[in-house]
Amino acid sequence: MSPFGFAPLLAHAFGKRYDLPVPLWLFVVGGALVVFASFLLVLPTAVRPATATGPRAGDAPALRPAAPARMALAWLLFIALAVGGWIGSQELAENILPTAFWLVVWIAVPVSCGLIGDWTRAVNPFAAVARLFDRDSLRSTLLGGAHRARWPARAGFWPAAALFFIVACGELVYNGTATLPSVTATAIVAYMALNALMGLLFGAEAWTARGELFSVLWSTWGRLGWWRFGAPGRRGFLGGLAAPFEASASRITFVLLLLVSVSFDGVLSTPGWKHFVTQLPDALLPGTTLFLLFETFVFAVFVGVAWLLFGGFAAAVRAVGHLEAGWMQVFAGLLRSLLPISFGYLVAHNADYLAINGQLLIPILGNPFGLSGVKLLPAPFNDSYVVNPNVLPSSVLWYGEVVLIIAVHVAAVFLAHQYLGRAARRVRDARRSEWPWIAAMVGYTMTSLWLLAQPVVQEAASRSSG
Repeated sequence: MSPFGFAPLLAHAFGKRYDLPVPLWLFVVGGALVVFASFLLVLPTAVRPATATGPRAGDAPALRPAAPARMALAWLLFIALAVGGWIGSQELAENILPTAFWLVVWIAVPVSCGLIGDWTRAVNPFAAVARLFDRDSLRSTLLGGAHRARWPARAGFWPAAALFFIVACGELVYNGTATLPSVTATAIVAYMALNALMGLLFGAEAWTARGELFSVLWSTWGRLGWWRFGAPGRRGFLGGLAAPFEASASRITFVLLLLVSVSFDGVLSTPGWKHFVTQLPDALLPGTTLFLLFETFVFAVFVGVAWLLFGGFAAAVRAVGHLEAGWMQVFAGLLRSLLPISFGYLVAHNADYLAINGQLLIPILGNPFGLSGVKLLPAPFNDSYVVNPNVLPSSVLWYGEVVLIIAVHVAAVFLAHQYLGRAARRVRDARRSEWPWIAAMVGYTMTSLWLLAQPVVQEAASRSSG
């Protein structure tokens, strides 16, 4: 293994733990109080009762005109990465494919979409494959008919949600296998084949709107970014949330998965979970097949709990505010306040991961696939580079996380206020309906701060006892 391969790629590496100057509970309670104070400030402000609106923008953006050169370049790049994953070194720190996919595609690109908007639609290689096979002549030859099949209404966003769950399990549960270059390469090629089949059967527009994982993922995060890139909404941060989410179980599940996956990853880093694992019977020891299946089951349970928890609060909002919309519509309307929270937690939880593991790209560029005798670039783009695990000081990381988590929860309060102001018949009902949701926001603020603190900080009590 190269000297810069200091840790498994997906094991979140942390710098030195930060000694909190005050007890952790003060940060947690203080953050909750700031969120609650923002609620008290916004609550008396004018709320606009629901009024008739014009045609509403769809949940999924329309397929952009093809950019053949850019899509072909992106597609060829991924094919080259896949080939390199097969023929290159199988050490994670010596092959660029695991870092390129699991760090750049899975984490960095979503973060960039959440900041600037979904810029990926013109270069998405997976959508490019669906476009390539979305041809009447090809359907006539292979299927005996030129017409696309109609996307089943009951399918909704379930394919994208299922694919997200599978890839998230690869990141969080099966990462010892899923991040191997040859496994990642095989998965990419298999997914390319799936996109080809779906483009052939249903057409690129239907598939990328609701089934293709990365199109749905990046466009969902893109709702938060400053620019729209042709997607519905207005320019500005959170501008894409002007377009409502589809009131369906599949769409709600997909958005909840964005929140739950990061929360589940946070739970896996807590001392409580690690202690719990030590108490499991021998058949469930870490690394065994049963243990991996157990963690997968726990992840699925987290999704179910999120449905019950936030769905329950949405039901309370509807009942207290006497809202005319159905429960599913209210829940979907409140999703726009959960998306910024999901993004804040995504950034806060992965900031250290991007800063530390992202450095692996520097030495790998000199020999992208770890082939013997290959030296494309001089130092530091070779084994002489040493990864610095303290590039992002723990104190900076912690205070940045605190500010970010509080900020996105405050934004969530304002978004919920705007939605309920439109959904309620009377101002009094709108204001009353906000109380159950602020309870959820305050509770999740405290939970998020506590989870984020576990691998980063330590309190005076733990220092003295150690």
